Amino acid sequence: MYQNEALFTRLNQITVPAKLRQGQEIYLEGDPFSALLFRKPYKGEIITLKDASGKEFRGRIVNLQKDCASVSIFEELTDPTELPFDMFLFQALPDKERMELIIEKGTELGVKVIVPIKSKHSISLEEREARQPKAHRWQHIAIKATKQCRRASVPYVAPYCSFHKALEIARPLGLKLLLLEQEREKLSSILRPTPLPRSIALMVGPEGGWSNEEVQKAKEAGFATVGLGAKILRTETAAIAACAILQYEWGGS
Repeated sequence: MYQNEALFTRLNQITVPAKLRQGQEIYLEGDPFSALLFRKPYKGEIITLKDASGKEFRGRIVNLQKDCASVSIFEELTDPTELPFDMFLFQALPDKERMELIIEKGTELGVKVIVPIKSKHSISLEEREARQPKAHRWQHIAIKATKQCRRASVPYVAPYCSFHKALEIARPLGLKLLLLEQEREKLSSILRPTPLPRSIALMVGPEGGWSNEEVQKAKEAGFATVGLGAKILRTETAAIAACAILQYEWGGS
């Protein structure tokens, strides 16, 4: 599914192959150091790491060299920074700089993978980039937001794709949800009786809404249609609100 998937998986999280403890100073080399460099670090920065047992720790970079770094571990986190499920956000490409906002806030709310898609009523990437190229910054925005909120993992911004391709990507995922303005079944009501899934596909449409054909194709692919209430929300507001509801209901903290 991903471009350079193996490389990204190796870089998106700083994992130390040993058990950590508060108060120790460690050296990052090899893959953990490469994962640190992926985030464009600086001396004195506070980072979140995982140890061999899966626990998360906060540490401060005390020395940063060309091929290694030393980090002072000062806190063991009692609550994880990552969600107990993998959240995939499939976002119909919005106009202007709304995609950048969605990536930033989706990162803060625990999204694992963000997939920009072309729907019938959305702007195309070619149209958007003709005005001012910005798509090349999307992964950088996710990295910057990860650093700001101190998540353990950097979400992956997947390549822009068609609606049909998005359905293919979502096929192996667990719970599949498509936001629909006129849907009376609310997102919160469908979550409460549902057991926690291992993964969620959340599909958010453009401000022009989904076409009838897209809704039908999504339902055939296993998506349930859900709404966020009677108010008409902008696409970026809907995406952020839905991610926040999922984090609140199933975030574990």
